[in-house]
Amino acid sequence: MRERHHGRQAAPEPRSRSGALGHRLSRTGTEPATARSALRLRLLLSAVFLPVFAAATAGFAVWAAHEGPGDSPGTGPLTVLAVVCGLLALAAALDLVVVSRRSAGTRGRL
Repeated sequence: MRERHHGRQAAPEPRSRSGALGHRLSRTGTEPATARSALRLRLLLSAVFLPVFAAATAGFAVWAAHEGPGDSPGTGPLTVLAVVCGLLALAAALDLVVVSRRSAGTRGRL
């Protein structure tokens, strides 16, 4: 729905500002004009949890490789845990890359 202001229709957003990937949305609410992302916190969390999840991946994989038939918990659940920890380590690594690029971009603009 288009909003009406004093009997006139509001102009539609131009395509360059329509929210497509790579374009920022116009301010719509009460967020501050100087709102910033918590890049340092994301960097810290990714840097802490990347080695934790990488070590957990290796640990669960080694544990699964040394499980014998009839052992508990079995190779299936340990393999699933290794895969999940590996995906979380990958997500942390990708977040490190994204945060470092964004922080380098903001340093260049200031």
